Parts: sequence; structure tokens; C-alpha cells
Amino acid sequence: MTGMRVLTLISLVSVTAWADAKVVLFPAIASPAEVTFHGRVLKHASTGGSTTLSRNLRRLTVSTWEGAEVSVTWGNRTQAVKSAKDGDFSVTFTAGDKPFEVGLTNAVAAVSGADPGLGWVDVIAPGAPFFVVSDLDDTLIVTDVLDKAKLLENTFLKDEHDQAIVEGMPQFYQCLREVAPARPGFALVSGSPTQYVGRIATLLKLHDFPPMGLYLRELGPSTLSGYKQPYIRALLKALPNQAVLVGDSGEQDPEVYAQMRSEFPGRVAAIYIRNAGRADDKSRFKDMVLFNSPAEAARDAVAKGLASKACVEQAFAGPGKPDAGAK
Repeated sequence: MTGMRVLTLISLVSVTAWADAKVVLFPAIASPAEVTFHGRVLKHASTGGSTTLSRNLRRLTVSTWEGAEVSVTWGNRTQAVKSAKDGDFSVTFTAGDKPFEVGLTNAVAAVSGADPGLGWVDVIAPGAPFFVVSDLDDTLIVTDVLDKAKLLENTFLKDEHDQAIVEGMPQFYQCLREVAPARPGFALVSGSPTQYVGRIATLLKLHDFPPMGLYLRELGPSTLSGYKQPYIRALLKALPNQAVLVGDSGEQDPEVYAQMRSEFPGRVAAIYIRNAGRADDKSRFKDMVLFNSPAEAARDAVAKGLASKACVEQAFAGPGKPDAGAK
């Protein structure tokens, strides 16, 4: 085979391999002073697969594009950046003298030769009473982290269309969202892998959760623990509002949230922990609300002025209303 034919063959293989490249732009929350977008460039879109297992495995093993030239456009602002290791990139827009407009706005991240990534940012008003930091597994969805067989089943054999959710949690969050005219924002800080961002975003939308910025874990030996604190610290530093922290008792949410409350005195308005096991040691939940049913958490939030009373009464009062368990 001649050198020219080899080069031609390599070129054709490269074009074929990169033909379905894709940019992923993660949803975010931010203050009117500064907006940061995070994303990832994939060499191959992770869609496809004949079974749920194969689709999830494709998501987890998709190859990334290091060194891609990324252009992020938000409104009339554009910034260029090069993707780093694992295809990750981030850009920050600073408002200057004129604060950014409050509310949900769209953004796009583009790379030549790849499908663009569409995302959004929710700019939270300084006057909003709080923002919510939420866990995912066994807080919003039923993952059964303490049962390894069920955990593997939920992780690999289910997806956004058949993953069970904790019944009543969408209603609880919607009532938190409606507490005041200056609407709170929501950030999902989870140990679920970054590769599942599309799956999680679709699941949240299907079940009528409020829009949530997604801050997920990059899989690797260095993120086996301590992966939530950097995200929560960054959010508490970026946003002037108080925080409401929501998680579960199955793993380390009580300890992580207690640490954040200690590091940021006066900034945490309330901590809600869903009982998902490992709840015998009550010292884990000092000055927190341990709840079995989202209705309990919602009614406590009303008493604290954190949730709309009318919304909670409509969502949880009477037979047939969501109260506990999963669907």
C-alpha cells in the first residue's frame, strides 16, 4: 500500500470516527454578577444502543475530545476556549457595571465539525430568599444505594424513562420554588457521573421538577469522596442568597451539609434529609429535618417560611396525594 493510500485511509477513518462528535453544555445557576458555563466535547455522541444496558454503557464509555476549539455564546456575548483533559471546558462571563438580567436564558457551545451543545443558565435575583442544593440518588430518585444489587440495576438497567422517583419530591420542590416573587434557584449536586447529564436532565423534565443546574461527579479515584463540597462552596461564594440543602441519610449528605453549614455560618437556612436508611444515629441529623415523606418536609418548610402554604396544601392534602414511596 502506498503512503498516499495509507494517508487517505487514515483520513477517511478519522472523518468517519468524528462524524458524530457532539458538544454538551451543562445547565447552571448563577448570580447577576457572574455566570459560569461548564461543558464537555465528545468525539462520538452517546446515543444509540438496542437495550437500556447498552445505551448506559455507551454513555459511560464515550470518548472525549481534548484540545477542541469551543465557542460559547450567551446572548450577545461570545467566548472562545480550548477543551482540556476529558474534553471539559468552562467559561465565565462577568457583568461589570450592569448586572445580568434575572431569569432563565439559553446558551450554545459550538465546535467546528460537531453538533452544538444547547444549555441554559438560571440567574438568581439577589432578593430571592434562598437557593436549593439537592442530592439526586435516594433523594429525588430511588437508587437503593445501600443495596448493591439494586444499585447496579438502577444504574445500568434503567434510564430516564423507567427510573423510579421519590413520590412527592417534585411537588415539594415546586412549592419551594413558589415561595416568593423572587424565585429561588435549584442546583443538583450529585455523585452521579457527568456522563449521565443528558439522562438526568431528561428525567427531571419528565417528572416536572423545577429547572436545575447540574453539577455532577467526574468518575475517577480522586472523586471517591469529597466531590460535593467544592461545588457547594463555589455556589455559596457565587450567590449571596441563603441555601436550603436537601439530601438523604443513606450516604454522607448529613455530614457534608453539616460541614458546609459550619464553613458558612448563617448561610444555611435549613437542611432536609430523607430517611433512606442508616438513620439510627440521631446525632448525624443535629439541627436538620429527617423526613420519611416529602409531605413532612414540605409542611416544615411552610412553618419556616420557605415554601408556599397554598401550594403545599394543594399538593399534599387529601387522599390520593403524594406522600411517600416511589412511583
